[in-house]
Amino acid sequence: MFLLHEYDIFWAFLIIASLIPILAFWISALLAPVREGPEKLSSYESGIEPMGGAWLQFRIRYYMFALVFVVFDVETVFLYPWAMSFDVLGISVFIEAFIFVLILVVGLVYAWRKGALEWS
Repeated sequence: MFLLHEYDIFWAFLIIASLIPILAFWISALLAPVREGPEKLSSYESGIEPMGGAWLQFRIRYYMFALVFVVFDVETVFLYPWAMSFDVLGISVFIEAFIFVLILVVGLVYAWRKGALEWS
């Protein structure tokens, strides 16, 4: 038999966790001063009027470095818990983690050969 009253604490937590940010935005909207003017509408750059347009083209190299960083950062997040409980998990999990790292190394070699890691 499935009883919904077992989840009362969960629903209370969910409602409270949803209400706190809503109340924070609502109170901020009520208490914040509203001043319109040319200073509010201009872009601010360390107290100096900006020169040139705001639309700049970034080279794709920035995104490639960021993507490679994120991939290996996520790899660390996945491998850390495995490394902390290695003695409990056994050899099968070691093989799975080795395959995971091997796939990432193949991706790194591919990115290296394509020149995605060269900064020029």
